[in-house]
Amino acid sequence: MSAVANTAGFWRRFAGSVVDGIVVGIVDTVFRLLLGDVGAVLGAIASFAYYTWFHGRTGRTPGNAVFGMRVVDVDTGEVIGYGRAFVRCLVSIVSGLVIMLGYLWMLWDPRDQTWHDKAARSVPVYEGY
Repeated sequence: MSAVANTAGFWRRFAGSVVDGIVVGIVDTVFRLLLGDVGAVLGAIASFAYYTWFHGRTGRTPGNAVFGMRVVDVDTGEVIGYGRAFVRCLVSIVSGLVIMLGYLWMLWDPRDQTWHDKAARSVPVYEGY
């Protein structure tokens, strides 16, 4: 059974994603405006680096931090590390491609996990502000 008890709810996770989306979107837009197609590739790399770095190192992106969340190992409650954070990022694309079903999965999952959480054996938890 999971060592994690206080999972972050849907709306908290959604709001954190909006904040992160704005940050990543600004960087992506600047790269695209300055470098065209090369900028689009660099923007995608920057997005992967952003989520992998923050979730792998501290478990918190800036969007997570604003809403008191951290992504942790579902069993131990520890930070997931860079490898699992990268896997989580990759599978999040699949979560979105299938009419967002992978993201919505948390609404009926007993551990409140999305597909990318399951793939990385992670879960966002609410730790307060």
